Amino acid sequence: MSGISLQVSVPFCSFRRAYAREFLETERFPPPATVYGFLLSLVGEEVRQTHIGTKLATAVLKKPQVSRVLRTVWRATKRTQQPGTGSNKRPDYQEVLSGLEIGVWVAAGPLADRLRIAAERPQQIERYGGLSLGESRDLVDEIRFQPDLTGTGLWLVAEETGEHALPVWVDHVGSKGTRWGQFRLLESLLSEPPLDDPRWVSICPPD
Repeated sequence: MSGISLQVSVPFCSFRRAYAREFLETERFPPPATVYGFLLSLVGEEVRQTHIGTKLATAVLKKPQVSRVLRTVWRATKRTQQPGTGSNKRPDYQEVLSGLEIGVWVAAGPLADRLRIAAERPQQIERYGGLSLGESRDLVDEIRFQPDLTGTGLWLVAEETGEHALPVWVDHVGSKGTRWGQFRLLESLLSEPPLDDPRWVSICPPD
């Protein structure tokens, strides 16, 4: 069967930059690993390894607004104090995106087939919880399958000298098993890229 495309709208979200500490900066677009996790959640797949090798392409359709918020972060510095009290909490500034819209293209394969089932026969999909793009708070508002997209978008393009280092596969236990990729942004027409195009990203762990 062929691939599938989606238009995804998220009211509020944040994609923390890897080395952000005191000031939690966010990328202006979701990393490939985040998009992959969202797609797995959409079809109710709990095992990340099930669709290793899936090829994704992502474009920002609408640039989000960037806000800076002050939040309280819990930490554990003193065992004698309760979590979130005294020195076990601190203020942090965080960047938040609002009004993000992205287009996602999934190349032909098992995951694309399952997404097509989600679009045409959603009653066959078994999943639980909210659908998020990233953290659980970053809830998705709307999904359109096979949207009629026109104009241009800001594409994520794999390039060794690209200025954006983004996770393609995340090791949730440590950092050793995380696979990173270098990317740049390219404004181009919103149509499915050719299969040999660098806008396609293969989702897989490190060799």
